[in-house]
Parts: sequence; C-alpha cells; structure tokens
Amino acid sequence: MKKALGILTVLVAIIGFTSMALAIGEFRFEKETHDFGSIPQNKPASYDFKFSNTGDAPIIITEVKPACGCSVAEFTRTPIKPGDSGVITVTYNAAATGPFTKQFTVKSNTKTPIKTLTVKGSVD
Repeated sequence: MKKALGILTVLVAIIGFTSMALAIGEFRFEKETHDFGSIPQNKPASYDFKFSNTGDAPIIITEVKPACGCSVAEFTRTPIKPGDSGVITVTYNAAATGPFTKQFTVKSNTKTPIKTLTVKGSVD
C-alpha cells in the first residue's frame, strides 16, 4: 500500500511540474552589434536592431536603456506575439570625435530577460 501511494505521489508530482511549465517569449536578433564605420561629426547616426519572437508567448519590452546620455533608443511598445517581429532603433549623437562603442540594455519578459545591444564606429 505504501509503495503504491509513493508511486502515485511521484506520478502526480511529475504531472504537476510538467503542467506548470510556462510559455515564454524569446528574442532572435538579426544581429546584436552594429558597426557604423566612419560617421561625420554633429550628425546623429541611427540603426534599427530588428528581431523576431521565436518563443511561444508574447514579448514585452519594459525598457531599453542607453549606457550614456549621448544615445537614445526607441522600441516596439506593444507585445510582440510568437512569430511576429519588432524593432529597437538606437541613435548615437556623434558630437565628439574619435572611436566609440555604446551599449544599450534591453529589459523584457523573455527567456533571457536582459540583453545587450552594441553600436560602434568612429566620428571624424
């Protein structure tokens, strides 16, 4: 009797944990780093980081934070359904001359909740 009860308990636990598996969205970016190459001074440079949702639940982006005040980001604010795509547009203010590397932290409800996108280049 105890053996049957033990087996039944394990079976119920396995079924319970399996049914608790949550659906989750997942980013698939075309690329996570963009090299502008050489860009002119005092002319902001923008790039669209395009992505698709390869998961099985909608993606909700809560924030895209630039590493400094010389950059800004705009992003798709509506939930991105599985199979759909979205875009994160980043803009670097090319005021100072010289090489640059700037990062943007993307926060979301995905399998990888914090993602980093990078732009780099040189201002002439």
